[in-house]
Parts: sequence; structure tokens; C-alpha cells
Amino acid sequence: FGTGTGLEGGVNAVQGGVCFDLSRMDAITELSLEDFSVVVEPGVTRKALNNYLRDTGLWFPVDPGADASLCGMAATGASGTNAVRYGTMRPNVLNLRVVLPDGRLLHTAGPGRQARKRAAGYDLTSLFVGSEGTLGFLTQATLRLHPLPEATAVTIATFPSVRDAVSCTVQVLQAAVPIARIEFLDEVMAGACSRYSGMGTGGPGARAVCLGLLWVRAPPQGSWSLAEDMVQLNGGRGLAWAQEPEERRRLWAMRHSAWYAALALRPGCQGYSTDVCVPISRLPDVVVETQRDLQDCGLTGPMVGHVGDGNFHCILVFDAQDSAEAQRVHAFTERLGR
Repeated sequence: FGTGTGLEGGVNAVQGGVCFDLSRMDAITELSLEDFSVVVEPGVTRKALNNYLRDTGLWFPVDPGADASLCGMAATGASGTNAVRYGTMRPNVLNLRVVLPDGRLLHTAGPGRQARKRAAGYDLTSLFVGSEGTLGFLTQATLRLHPLPEATAVTIATFPSVRDAVSCTVQVLQAAVPIARIEFLDEVMAGACSRYSGMGTGGPGARAVCLGLLWVRAPPQGSWSLAEDMVQLNGGRGLAWAQEPEERRRLWAMRHSAWYAALALRPGCQGYSTDVCVPISRLPDVVVETQRDLQDCGLTGPMVGHVGDGNFHCILVFDAQDSAEAQRVHAFTERLGR
């Protein structure tokens, strides 16, 4: 793997006389509607790909929040809001072109291959997904596409406690309600997002929010009724289904602004995001225990998460110049990891 100065000041990867100018690798090189696959170079981002696919009836659903590059998402094994239905990057990458450290070029599933089944030989594609650059440099990715849902709707439900909100999530999953996203905000994050976006997230007494049940099968009305029953059994309220694209975008924009909303709680302070994933059966206890730990050590740490797959983030907002507070943050994250 050689490096040098590219035509546009970028870095080149050289193999057998072939020069990859990494400053210009932003092309979608092949789209196969029949095979539900697309080939992208490292500079193509998630939003750029879905904009390109807009009129095809297909989309790429892995959404880590930011408009990340797709090869970067493969290298880090990205997850996101749609993981509960569509999975993480690992099952959605079919092939990778990799420059190895010694300069050799490797196609992990073979040149031009985009089959979904990988039963013969080593599963090298899955080995490189999530390797974070330690095994090679990704210069092309073949991705699995999915049909756009026939009908979608988003709702917000408020709950009297964190445990009620997370328990409802577990029950909705156990009932096999056809969802793509279940996002959770604790009361601190719900209030922060509400103020930051100028939207209300619940009436008096609402302490936690389960935000965004996105239905993907048509007709979805039967699923709505089942979900509403479970919300009510857990003390939830405030369901109002949003089906129009503009209203759905408005609700999800509030969720996607969570990082900035958290920082706005303490202007001038630093943010540090943790990332925890546990078995779904343990999720209610872990979330409640984490919240109790935050209160005991006096830290600002609003929580938000893709609880549909057992994943949540505690965003710690602290004064980096305060050594005592920084030490409490360090001790808290050590406990959270354990």
C-alpha cells in the first residue's frame, strides 16, 4: 500500500500500476435494480446514495444519524435507527474492494460478486466490516438495497417513567409489530430536544419519551392498534400518528438533533457520547441503573437510544476544565462499561 500526492492534493493507493485518487472517489459505479445492489466508492455518503435512488423504489436503510460515508460506515460496522428491522452494516455489505497493507488488491467476495449467500469459503466481507482500518483500506463497497416501504407513520408516546417506556419497547418487539425504528429519550433529553427544536413532547407529568415507531407494512392500521394497547398498558399516552412526509421529517429532525440539544443544556461545555448495547431483556434494568448512577454522581447525562436493538447512548456534558468533574465522568464511564 503506497501513498503519495494525488492530482487534487489527495492520497493515492497504488496497486500494480493502478492509482486510486482518493480525493475524487465519490462515484456510484454500478446499480442493479434486479439484484437489489449498488456499488459505491469511498466518498459516497448515505444521503447522496438515497438521493440517487430516489426514483427507483429502493433505498439504503442503515442510518447512523450523521451523513457518513458508506465505506466509513462499513469500516466502523455502523448501526443506527433502522437496525431493529434492517440490521447493521454487516448484513448489508455484499462485497468490498480493499487495498491490503502490502499493496495487494482484494475483493472480499470475488471480483464483481454481489450474491447474498456466502456459504463457500471464508466470509472475508464480514471480517473487514468493522475492522476500523486495521486490515486494509476500503476503496469500493457493494451494498444491499431494500424496497421502500409502502406505508409509513411516526408517533410519539410519553410515559410516566423510564422503566415504563423501555418495558413498552420490549413488549412491542415481542409482539412482532412491523417496525423499523424505536427511539427512546429520557426526561432530560426529551426536555432538551423539545426546547432545542421548539416542539412539545408531552403534557405535565411526562417523564420519558419513546419516540418514533415507524411502521413499514401496508395496511398498518392493525399494527397501530396493537401498539397503542401496549403503550396504554404501560401508562403511556399522547399517540398521534404522522403519515405525511413533512410531518415525519419534522419529528425525526427533533431526534437527529439530540447531540446539539444535549450540548445546549450547558453552553460552552464539552460532550462525550457513550455507546452501550445489552440483551433486550436486560434493557429496562440497565437504563434505570444508569440514570440512578448519573444522579448519584451529579453528572449531566441525557440518554437517547435505538432501544429496538438494545442500544442506547448516554451523552455526558461536562466542563473539561474542571478536573474533579472530568474524573467523575471517567469513573462513570468505567462503571457503565462494566
